[in-house]
Amino acid sequence: MNALKKVIVALVVTSFVTTPIMAQHKALGKGEGRVDIVAWAGYIERGATSKDFDWVTDFEKKTGCMVNVKTAGTSDEMVALMNEGGFDLVTASGDASTRLIRGNKVQPINVNLIPSYKTVDPRLQKAPWHYENNTHYGVPYQWGWNVLMYNTKVFGDKKPNSWSVVFEEQTLPDGKSNKGRVQAFDGPIYIADAALYLMKKNPALGIKDPYELNEEQYKAALDLLRGQRKIVGKYWHDAFVQIDDFTNEGVVASGSWQFQANILGSKKAPIATTVPVEGATGWADSTMMHVSAKNPNCAYMWMEHSLNPKLQGDLSAWFGSVPAVPSACKGNKLLTDAGCARQGFNDFERISFWKTPTAKCSTQGDKCVPYHKWVSDYIAVLGGR
Repeated sequence: MNALKKVIVALVVTSFVTTPIMAQHKALGKGEGRVDIVAWAGYIERGATSKDFDWVTDFEKKTGCMVNVKTAGTSDEMVALMNEGGFDLVTASGDASTRLIRGNKVQPINVNLIPSYKTVDPRLQKAPWHYENNTHYGVPYQWGWNVLMYNTKVFGDKKPNSWSVVFEEQTLPDGKSNKGRVQAFDGPIYIADAALYLMKKNPALGIKDPYELNEEQYKAALDLLRGQRKIVGKYWHDAFVQIDDFTNEGVVASGSWQFQANILGSKKAPIATTVPVEGATGWADSTMMHVSAKNPNCAYMWMEHSLNPKLQGDLSAWFGSVPAVPSACKGNKLLTDAGCARQGFNDFERISFWKTPTAKCSTQGDKCVPYHKWVSDYIAVLGGR
């Protein structure tokens, strides 16, 4: 119930308005002693999970800014938390960042106060999910795609090559049905995954962008998801709970992040990932600062620190993502020089990055279903309606 309440609260900032340009910070002062961050699980590590992954301790020693992290499981939860206030920064994906910008919950970023910004991948420096009206609202952090994770004992040498394995009931290579053994993400943005699958399965629908759906296309995606509801054993949003589900609860296939697969692999679990023929949705996350941040100096210090090549490479190795700073792809012993290519660095154009659906859309004549409908309808799907 709490998760659903957070989703509903997040709707407060989905009504898009003209974004006023707020004043940027012109100079930095002394650190306030702390910085409070809303982040995805695994994004800000201090060595507690593995001593090899710690990019917080050294920052705290150098700056005196103590890092406090609130983990969020979905973009809607991030928007709700930022709407409530009390945080300085958020690692927002594209389906949250636009709402935060247009809902006036984040402030412009003065990239001149972030010397390492010039090292950011040019494909990200002015990406539309954090750059609007010639104004920066975020600092790129990491990006990647949503992979299909599966149990290699179940699939053997017949690895799944289509998302159909989680959308439609079928017999798996082990001779058993997939019913009750697959999962789906419990965020409304998952409707785009259904739309992406339909782009290839039913091209007659005319879907050009999985986040821009007219009424007919949207209905087809919902119908697919209602059918999926009958075979999904459990919906997920907590990465660590999903890890346990694959380990102890008999889950054998699901959309996931490489992060979960990496942890399961470190435990010698029979797990692998693939990107099916239909392609994949993905995320490009930016660190954004709350409009009323209480610790702006420490926040700017963290944003500069976040672009350190060592941090970027270590985080990429840990999370299974791609660094926002290309120089991090070389010379990192944890990531290895092959890591970035393996995790999608050269596949940027193939990924359908998360973004907030709006009624105004270029591919369907500005007649698309807006995000608030995605939220209410997906809650209904989860409830079996």
